[in-house]
Amino acid sequence: MSDTLYLQLDENIEVHHPHVYLQDIAKLSCSSPQILNRLRVLPVVNLDPKKPGRYVMSVMDLIEAIQKKEPSLDITHIGEPNFVITYDKGIQPNPIWRWAKVIFVCLASFFGAAFSIMTFNTDVDLSTLFGNIYQQVTGESSGGFTILELSYSIGLGLGVLLFFNHFGRMKITSDPTPMQVQMRLYENDVNTTIIEDISRKQEHKDMKSN
Repeated sequence: MSDTLYLQLDENIEVHHPHVYLQDIAKLSCSSPQILNRLRVLPVVNLDPKKPGRYVMSVMDLIEAIQKKEPSLDITHIGEPNFVITYDKGIQPNPIWRWAKVIFVCLASFFGAAFSIMTFNTDVDLSTLFGNIYQQVTGESSGGFTILELSYSIGLGLGVLLFFNHFGRMKITSDPTPMQVQMRLYENDVNTTIIEDISRKQEHKDMKSN
C-alpha cells in the first residue's frame, strides 16, 4: 500500500525570503514521517530578491515537483487550485513615515465622514424638519438646539460605534467588524483578479504559440 500525502493550500501565502520551500506555502500531512521530512524542504520556486510582489502558481506545478521526488506517492490536494505567493522582505518601514500615514488616514476618515454627514443633513434639510417637529409638539419655535438635535447627535455617534463594533482596541462583540469583512472581501477580489489575469495571459500565449 502506497503512502498518501495531504496537501492544503491557502489562496494567498506570504513569504519573507526569495527561496521558497514546500513547507513555507503548504500544510502537509503524510503517513510516512520520512517522506514528510523530505518534502518539507522541497524547493518550490526561487524569486527575485529585488522584486517583492505577488506571484501566481498552480497546484499542478507542486504536484509535478512532488511526483518527481516521490513517484509512488499518492497526493490528495485540499484547497485552492491556483494560489498567490506574496513576497515581502519583511523590512519595517520608517516609524515616522508609518505614523504619518496613520495620521493622514485618520484625518481623512474623520473629516470625510463629517463632511458626508453634514451634506446629508443639508440635503434633507434636517434643521427645518426638526424645527417643524418641535413646533408641532411643543407649540414653540425652535431655537436650533433642542432635545431633538441633542438626541440625534448622541444617537449618531453611538450608532457609528455599534455599527463598526469597536472603539480603539475594545470590541463590543466577538463578531468581525464591517471593516474587517470588507477588507477580507477586498483581499479575495484582489487574489481572484490576479489569478484570472495571469490565467488569461497564459491562455493568450498558448493560442499564439499554436
